[in-house]
Amino acid sequence: MTVGIWVLGDQLWSQQAALGSEATAPVIFIESHGHSAERRYHRQKLVLVWSAMRHFAADLKAEGRRVTYEIAADFETPLRQWIQTQGITELRVMEPADRPFANFLANLELPCPLTIVANNHFLWSVDEFKQWADGRKRLLMESFYREGRKRYGILMEGTPKKPTPIGGQWNYDKENRKPPKKGINPPAPHWFEPDEITQQVMAAVAQLDTFGDLEPFGWAVTRPQALQVLDYFLQVRLAGFGPYQDAMVTGEDTLWHALLSPYLNIGLLHPLEVIQAATAAYHRHQMPLNSVEGFIRQVLGWREYMRGLYSYVAEDYPDGNYFDHHQPLPDFFWTGDTPMNCLHQSIDQAKRTGYNHHIQRLMILSNFALIAGLSPQQVESWFHVAFIDAYDWVMQTNVIGMGLFADGGLLATKPYAASANYINRMSDYCKGCHYNPKERTGDKACPFNFFYWDFLARHRDKLANQGRMNFILKNLDKMSQEDYTAIRDKAEKWHQVQKSSAAS
Repeated sequence: MTVGIWVLGDQLWSQQAALGSEATAPVIFIESHGHSAERRYHRQKLVLVWSAMRHFAADLKAEGRRVTYEIAADFETPLRQWIQTQGITELRVMEPADRPFANFLANLELPCPLTIVANNHFLWSVDEFKQWADGRKRLLMESFYREGRKRYGILMEGTPKKPTPIGGQWNYDKENRKPPKKGINPPAPHWFEPDEITQQVMAAVAQLDTFGDLEPFGWAVTRPQALQVLDYFLQVRLAGFGPYQDAMVTGEDTLWHALLSPYLNIGLLHPLEVIQAATAAYHRHQMPLNSVEGFIRQVLGWREYMRGLYSYVAEDYPDGNYFDHHQPLPDFFWTGDTPMNCLHQSIDQAKRTGYNHHIQRLMILSNFALIAGLSPQQVESWFHVAFIDAYDWVMQTNVIGMGLFADGGLLATKPYAASANYINRMSDYCKGCHYNPKERTGDKACPFNFFYWDFLARHRDKLANQGRMNFILKNLDKMSQEDYTAIRDKAEKWHQVQKSSAAS
């Protein structure tokens, strides 16, 4: 009997479940360029994944593992050939995090049995999340996060029977929403020069018709490099992360953010080691509790919650469209060419780096898509293309659920819809904009304003069912019919202009 192990491109960890099951088993990596053509994935994401795969394969080979690395148009052809030439009698693969790939594996016709090994890249298994979720009226992230804190003893004190959060609070959100100050000066991110392997991948990706800038590329592609980024964040950026994690500043792509999600999502880092390192920084170096807790909540809370919810919802979840929105994605999402400076800055940054932080994604890109009535499925697909850390399990719940409320409130307790006031408060984008953030009608009216009020009016009945929206909806009663007509006309004309531009 010969067991073979297939290592997928987002499972690049030496202790991943399939690799650990057979220390001497032959291993295969498949770099499928056909799979990458299913979407116009960001060039830097392709470079990150393929370079990390090649480096990890080389590391395993140096350890004495029998490694085969195939570059092909599909997965199945080289896999079948390898099974036959190696005499594989059982193929083992760690459970994919993404449903489409899990379905692909389930339908593979191979000359040997396929064994799916439980995924150990997350803290909560699919079954454990189901046990937590079953029978609950609301699947609130805050409840899940607190359960995780207790379960792993993270930032907890008290007794085993009565654990309490350190500092007396479960989260410090109110301390972590500071607008950017004038002259803000965050530390530079920790980037790397592409080595020979990465340069070879970059040359191959340069030939593909896809999205985003290829250079400069500075992302980590090995575990030692990813650990350097983690250490740099903890020592240099963590203290400032909390207060300004929601801020947005022109020319500052990363502020104090960790930039660890790409490495967590492909296995170069494990979530527990990241959480434990942040906890150690708090205890040993007296890092601010609001920054440490805010960061841990993103990894232990939000990341695990997104994956758990993704595994729990029905397979038709991606088709959700609660508000029946069908406007096409504007062309400027691909170019960044728009007079709306906040969108221009966010999209231009995504093109250059494959990265936006969470508020740019939620309160600029998703917020606009929601209030402008864009198709949830087109928006989700764009997010999947544009970001270096995007995978199906991340994007479905984040975009369809939280960003666009297309699931009708399964995930979020209210739509994250906002006017230009929020953007003007939390960024400097409005200062360099063609539009006036204080106007909702007229030639200089900000689209975020007229779309916001049009969204509230169009969906008043559905929004009234969301208790947290009723106070805001009362403001509609104060609006004159003249103002509402002008707002509706501005929204309709904006879409007409976009469609005409796309047609030409």
